[in-house]
Amino acid sequence: ACLVGSEMCIRDREYAGQYGNYRSPLKFYDGREVKTPADWKKRRKEILRRWHDMMGHWPRLIKKPTFDILDSVRQEGYTRYHIEYVWRRGEKAKGYLLVPDEKGVKPAVVTVFYEPETAVGLKRPDRDFGVQLVKRGFVVLSTGIDAIVREKPYHQYYPDYHNAEIQPLSMLAYLAANAYNLVSRLPYVDPKRVGVTGHSYGGKWSMFASCLYEKYACGAWSDLGIVFDDTRPNVNYDDPWYLGYYPPPWSELDSTVADIGAENKGIYPKLRREGYDLHELHALMAPRPFLVSGGSEDQPERWAPLNHAIDLNRFLGYENRVAMTNRPTHAPNAESNEQLCLFFEHFLKYNGITKKK
Repeated sequence: ACLVGSEMCIRDREYAGQYGNYRSPLKFYDGREVKTPADWKKRRKEILRRWHDMMGHWPRLIKKPTFDILDSVRQEGYTRYHIEYVWRRGEKAKGYLLVPDEKGVKPAVVTVFYEPETAVGLKRPDRDFGVQLVKRGFVVLSTGIDAIVREKPYHQYYPDYHNAEIQPLSMLAYLAANAYNLVSRLPYVDPKRVGVTGHSYGGKWSMFASCLYEKYACGAWSDLGIVFDDTRPNVNYDDPWYLGYYPPPWSELDSTVADIGAENKGIYPKLRREGYDLHELHALMAPRPFLVSGGSEDQPERWAPLNHAIDLNRFLGYENRVAMTNRPTHAPNAESNEQLCLFFEHFLKYNGITKKK
């Protein structure tokens, strides 16, 4: 399967020139066209400001997060440290820091999911991104939290579960930004070569993290639903633990219970009604590379919104910054995991960047 240059694999044969009903990121919200790279800088700021205005503005970032080592376990070729660290003022999270035995400054990847154990190989198979990456020489921070949290620390519900002022997906991105700040300060990590990844819930989390925090060098997002799609079961951005937050009680299984009403479903109805979609966040990545590790929720037709990101990169003078691979199932498999690891090796370990001149 193609990775680098994958925008040339399926897209040019079947989806070239298809852009869907997505408004171009190369137009300001008032309709003016982006004509120069300087214009794009202004447009990028406009997109970022508009989405933060809608989702809620972050608290101040923690520039120097601290952590404690709870225990350590030697594994073949690396050490797994169980840590506890500060990722919001007054709140701590537990995670795992995987450090390869080899000496020198290394690239790193932050992995996010419902809990940190999965990525380090202690739970579900084929989601052990952290183990696969550390064996290739990456430092890995695995962290995670449940989508539903009713007791302190409230994590993605800020300031608390009952009165969140920021949509949960944006707050998850904030927490991942502080996770970056922790990893990037490690003496054996190159702060310019840190990526982020996750699957499904973690895919949404990692996409918002890399798009909203530009210090991440790249992102790989596994079958998250890269744009809104109300027909797909796992593309559930309207749920209150994503972009549909409203004060509880609400169903843990389905936020669309009949007596809620659209006015109580966070900003999601507004986003849909006013024509916003997640391809605008993809645009914030440019020219940083990203991979969509697509499964049942992100099939090849997702090239239509990705074509906007490809065109933007070309406008800025860059090629091969947008990649997508596909599998039939939602769950990752050995092939898709290999592709994801190759993506990180190319862009973080070997710094494989092609610029159009």
